Amino acid sequence: MEEGSVKQQGFTLIELIVVILLIAIVSVYASSRYSGVSSFSAFTAQEQIISVIRQIQVNRIQTNITDLYSFCSDAANPELQALCLRSRVTVSSNCIGSSSGCNASNPSSRSDLVQSDQVSFNSAPSVSNISFDLLGNPLDNASGGVSISIVSGQSEANVCINSQGYVYGGLCL
Repeated sequence: MEEGSVKQQGFTLIELIVVILLIAIVSVYASSRYSGVSSFSAFTAQEQIISVIRQIQVNRIQTNITDLYSFCSDAANPELQALCLRSRVTVSSNCIGSSSGCNASNPSSRSDLVQSDQVSFNSAPSVSNISFDLLGNPLDNASGGVSISIVSGQSEANVCINSQGYVYGGLCL
């Protein structure tokens, strides 16, 4: 080995800074996973609710029974009663979905509802059930449109069912 050459061992200052920055980025990402997703829950629920309402709406359109909602309380026709309850949206403080889904004994196995204890739901105008005609338009108290607010912790999102039956994320105008 020559006297003028010095063999360096270790990292340069630039390499140390890059490694520290990479560790910081990974730790921020990992800590966000442990702190929870409560700020995203309302927006996640919003997308799920839009999908569920559209599913129920399509189910109603495909029934092709004009007076379907007259069978919701008719125990003499259990098939039509079940079809009616699957074709109507129920809005409660912790569940939005088909009437049969929100009232089921085991709702976790169903795809026609959104239910959570960490998220609360409200509708304006205040309706507990939203029925649709054969074109997918909301009926009765919901005929002018319904705005559903979703609140989870500090985050809030909205779903609108307008008077023409279009379901979208955001406030009703």
